[in-house]
Amino acid sequence: MKARDFDDKFDRGEDVTSVLDLTKARRKNLEPRRINVDFPAWMIDSLDREAKRLGITRQSIIKVWIAEMLERKTS
Repeated sequence: MKARDFDDKFDRGEDVTSVLDLTKARRKNLEPRRINVDFPAWMIDSLDREAKRLGITRQSIIKVWIAEMLERKTS
């Protein structure tokens, strides 16, 4: 398929995935990177209580809360 045909099909909102090789597709900037953060004990206890209430891990609640705050900053 020529690039122009691909562009036209995409612009019309048609499905173009059948002509793409998605075997090596990656979402940029989603690779996990490890960091270390020190929290006071009271904060960890609060995080653990809230995580338990929501049925998720401490790491998950930290990620969700940071992502929410960052989204607010960019909106």
